[in-house]
Amino acid sequence: MRSLLIALLFVVSPHAQAWNAAGHRLAASIAWQQLSPASQEFVGAALARHPDHARWAEKARSAAAADIFAEAATWPDDIRNDPRFYDEERETPTAPLPGFPDLARHKRWHYVDLDDHGKASDGEVDRQIERLDRLLRSTAKKDQISYLLPWLLHLVADIHQPLHVGHDGDEGGNAVEIENPFNKRLPFASLHLYWDDLPGSPWLRGKALEKRTRRLIDDYPPPLPGNDVALWRDESHALLNQAYPKTDGSLLPTITDEFNRQAHDIANRRIVAAGYRLGWLLEAAVAARVSRETQ
Repeated sequence: MRSLLIALLFVVSPHAQAWNAAGHRLAASIAWQQLSPASQEFVGAALARHPDHARWAEKARSAAAADIFAEAATWPDDIRNDPRFYDEERETPTAPLPGFPDLARHKRWHYVDLDDHGKASDGEVDRQIERLDRLLRSTAKKDQISYLLPWLLHLVADIHQPLHVGHDGDEGGNAVEIENPFNKRLPFASLHLYWDDLPGSPWLRGKALEKRTRRLIDDYPPPLPGNDVALWRDESHALLNQAYPKTDGSLLPTITDEFNRQAHDIANRRIVAAGYRLGWLLEAAVAARVSRETQ
């Protein structure tokens, strides 16, 4: 029975990605509010040049810069199923397209796994955030800025999801099956998928997104100032002890009321921290560009 359940789990469960779209839009919406008007204008203009700007506007049902900013944060997950892009580790490159400096899906950018000594064994999310931040500060190529911004918006949120800084060997909780009585649609799923869906409906947009963003800002304090990517990584990794359910269910470890409340609280805190830190990171990068270019 248990082997059949596990087989069914991997048939019906979608491949886990990161915070779902709601989590990424929430972090981006918090970040937007940390930007000065000049920085909002800069990133808004850069995203307007992105080849997929029209797609984001259609999804958001808005061309407002703040709405595009939030929608762009989901783009690195969206391209996982986009035939224009390719998996660089197992597919041949697709044909170049105007406005895209790179068409690889870069799945290893979304996470980093740490071994028992705290050293990276797989994944690149921390290194890519630092690299993209340096590039945003330095590049003179407008297409590079438009391309890297959605990645930076996305990856700063990813590194704040505890299972994206996971244990070496269990695929960030994708290989851990759990029972979830709080999800009637999918009562058996991977632990990673459970954490990804904690922010709520992936269709969160518009007024509902604004309301939820305001509630998070009101309910949770900002983190201490600073743009230390290693600190963000280590914070997430330290939360792993609280990320795995320890109560047995009928067949698998189960999500209890207490665990569910604690997990939602951790998820909210991490999304808020990601939002503030993303805003501060972008503000510092844009300010550095403006300062250098006006000298």
